[in-house]
Amino acid sequence: MARRDKGARHGTTAPRHRVLTGVLWGVAAIAGFAVAYAGTNFYLLQSSLTTKDVASLYNPNPDATGDPAADGPPLDGSAGNDVNILLMGSDTREGEENEEIGGDVAGMRSDTVIVMHISADRERIDFMSIPRDSRVAVSDCTMFDGTIKRGWTGKFNIAFANGGENGDPAEAAACTMQTVTDLTGIKLDHYAVVDFAGFEQMIDAIDGVPMCIPNDIDSKKAKLSLEAGPQVLDGKTALAFARARTGEGLPGGTDLGRIDRQQELLMNVLRKALGTNMLTDVGGMTQFVKAGAQALTMDPDLGNVKYILGLAYSLRGIDTANITFATVPWAYPGDNNGDVVWTPDADIMFAQIVADEPITDPEDVDATSLSPEATTDAETATDTTTAAESGTTAATPDASVTDAATEPTVSPSPERETQAEILAACG
Repeated sequence: MARRDKGARHGTTAPRHRVLTGVLWGVAAIAGFAVAYAGTNFYLLQSSLTTKDVASLYNPNPDATGDPAADGPPLDGSAGNDVNILLMGSDTREGEENEEIGGDVAGMRSDTVIVMHISADRERIDFMSIPRDSRVAVSDCTMFDGTIKRGWTGKFNIAFANGGENGDPAEAAACTMQTVTDLTGIKLDHYAVVDFAGFEQMIDAIDGVPMCIPNDIDSKKAKLSLEAGPQVLDGKTALAFARARTGEGLPGGTDLGRIDRQQELLMNVLRKALGTNMLTDVGGMTQFVKAGAQALTMDPDLGNVKYILGLAYSLRGIDTANITFATVPWAYPGDNNGDVVWTPDADIMFAQIVADEPITDPEDVDATSLSPEATTDAETATDTTTAAESGTTAATPDASVTDAATEPTVSPSPERETQAEILAACG
């Protein structure tokens, strides 16, 4: 997958399996969630979603979601407005399945945070990954009981750990949201926290994800062994691939290097979900959605089936060429501690999201070849990836800002691929 560079925008791939699962929920919407609306037991599906309102801990989303029992086609509750969703992956081992996958480790952490930006015209989706090892000023956190957890300067993922010290993913989410907004100026409308459990089921629900494996991979720690070449990964293998950081065939051995591989995995999930007949299979879509719902905690709006159906319907004509992945521009500070610092180009990326403008394409750079040990000065790496670089035909988005329309423009022939075509495109 080609990587396009802008300043220090390293990263491509949706940073981890947990966020991957969160984005898969978004994929369900993007890919045709509305198709399942007519045949799904609406209230049964709604009751399977876990929601928690963090309005008292973070600025609430004032937009109405509509009446779930109302008749008629699903309506976009945020029509005419861009939408920012913070996707977070939780390392919690609570629950038998999570402990079996991740081992017995105490505490609640997040190694993966992605801002998912949906444009007001519903023609573009941008994913911005935030490296967990970013050296930032972590914001103070307000808990539901009114107590405040003071923040300090350190790694970005401290925010989630601080908020999650009581074991509540909603408090962890609110703390992370506050830190993201304070650092970037991006107002977040929704959040979703995803744990280990459910990812495997979601991948298996779409009968695996097609991947182009560039070289043999052997990671004992991730319990992953793959041969080079095109292949379809089942849920268990896809999860191991998303978690793997060190081992043979995995250059760099850092979380930053892992981001690229994970983003390719996520992009191919999107490509398959958008391009297969599964999207018109009510039973298959319902299974996919329920698998994701069981692994997520989200705000009441995002967890409102009527709302997500309406958002999905408004995205029905999106082209995969207009789905872009990027990472906050970063550089190694040169002190060999493994942290990264954000470069001035990060402010440009934040401003583009705030202004609902397409993320600018940077020059190609292979960020996986960089390592803290090899970098003694502020050497930078940046990365954005679009579906075009995963084998689809690119269409450069209009960089100008247009008036938001309540009815999105539907592409007459949006890019769609079958699994066979994705695999055939492997070099």
